[in-house]
Amino acid sequence: MPEIIKSTFAFMDIRHHIKRSTSKSEENKKYLRGLKKKKSKTIDRAFHQLHDEVFEEIDCLECANCCKTTSPIFYQKDIERLSDSLNLKPGQFIERYLRLDEENDFVLQTAPCPFLAPDNYCSVYENRPKACREYPHTNRKNMIQILDLTYKNTLVCPAVLEIVERMKKSGF
Repeated sequence: MPEIIKSTFAFMDIRHHIKRSTSKSEENKKYLRGLKKKKSKTIDRAFHQLHDEVFEEIDCLECANCCKTTSPIFYQKDIERLSDSLNLKPGQFIERYLRLDEENDFVLQTAPCPFLAPDNYCSVYENRPKACREYPHTNRKNMIQILDLTYKNTLVCPAVLEIVERMKKSGF
């Protein structure tokens, strides 16, 4: 891997990422929609390989843009696990930290995440929501089912953008 790419990922200036992802937004949306015509297992293999490569090069703790700008969906199990770890009743946890969004899902009331520490570590890491555990979802099965989400994540996560850019460069 060329050193210039590694240094880009050592700490991706989020302003640079936003500019880069925005400039490639329509191209990436079109590209990802086009992948729906390919075989699911082929798409999964390509994403998984590039996921592993990219995450060997970057450290999410240098960015944490996902925690600073977006909210995961909180499922009932997440609420119960987190409220228990914080010695709160589920209703107290919901009242203090969550709201219902337009799709009737529980999400955080505020951004950045109230559990994000100044050093970008998660103060509830062991009990974090399922969506946080799986983010950015580029190593899951049936990627074909979440290509719209993947597109949205290119706008948030420098690693997802890099995965998609490498897929395009490889001619996939």
